[in-house]
Amino acid sequence: MMIATILLAVLCLAYANGANDNFKGVATLFGSGTTDYRRALAWGTVTTLLGSLTAVLLANTLLKSFSGRGLVDADLAATVDYGAAVALGAGLTVLLATRIGMPISTTHSLVGTLVGAGWAAGSSINLGKLGSGFVIPLLVSPLVSLVVVVLLYPALTYLRSRCGITSETCLCVGGRTVEVVPAACSTVAIQRAEQLSVQVGDVVTCQSRYQGKMLGIEAGWVLDRLHYLSAGMVSFARGLNDTPKIAALLLLAPAIGGFGSTALVGAAIALGGIVSSRRVAETMSQKITAMNHGQGFTANLITSVIVITASRHGLPVSTTHVSCGSLFGIGAVTRQAHWGMIGKILGAWLVTLPMGAALGALCYWCIRAL
Repeated sequence: MMIATILLAVLCLAYANGANDNFKGVATLFGSGTTDYRRALAWGTVTTLLGSLTAVLLANTLLKSFSGRGLVDADLAATVDYGAAVALGAGLTVLLATRIGMPISTTHSLVGTLVGAGWAAGSSINLGKLGSGFVIPLLVSPLVSLVVVVLLYPALTYLRSRCGITSETCLCVGGRTVEVVPAACSTVAIQRAEQLSVQVGDVVTCQSRYQGKMLGIEAGWVLDRLHYLSAGMVSFARGLNDTPKIAALLLLAPAIGGFGSTALVGAAIALGGIVSSRRVAETMSQKITAMNHGQGFTANLITSVIVITASRHGLPVSTTHVSCGSLFGIGAVTRQAHWGMIGKILGAWLVTLPMGAALGALCYWCIRAL
């Protein structure tokens, strides 16, 4: 019975992870107008699933880190009650954030529930491991991505200009239908009038394109393909980094351990992204900063390099924090950041760990009472 409980709890967490995280790698494809929501989601789902399956071979260190061993008492970390409470608490935390469209870190949620459930069980908490193994990488990673973007983007812009590649601004001219409501009439008496509209296009009204050639190939065509590749790299890195953190909880059920547990988690992550990622997708793509194709490519490239490197060395960085840090950097350097939304996201990050801890403790008490 308890094996079934922890399996369902872990799959719930994986679903929540997919709903909140799956679109983050491809958010710049949608936000920059490179492609539409459905195509971006499909690309993100496929590449995330590939990362999840690759995690079987490359992410053993993260599997061990997120089993709870070394953070709480070894005897507690080996119990099914503890694992189920951690999964349920983290899943609820992420689902609540997804419901209001806030991109938060599943990694952060897991750290909170690992500590909260451990505290509820009366276990001692290894504060040294908590700081060095979890908190420091989570805090440093968004700052690293932000700083790298701020430093690298001007250099890439200079390189583009030296190669003779320019950014086009379009002038939009065309008919526009205007609803006219006569002042003395009721709101039902609406007439239509055709007017000529002329405006300078931006990333919302028109596509921003690059003019020029790279090795004899149109620069815009090359950039779009590189943008897709970088988005796929971010999604692959996310699957590689997040899947073993969640699958680690299934180490308590040896019958479905190893490749089986990772495959189940990967499938649940994909399903969550397909069904429930729209609200977070809109926040990441449209509410943090305006961006063009080149800026989106830069953010994705830096995010993928940081997350893949961290996964290879067993560092539990958050793809959410890294990707948002890159977008914050793009917004800062282009002066198009929506600071109100960025403030809300940072506030959600601050709340994630204590909320995860509280829900982890509550879930542990409820499971023990059953």
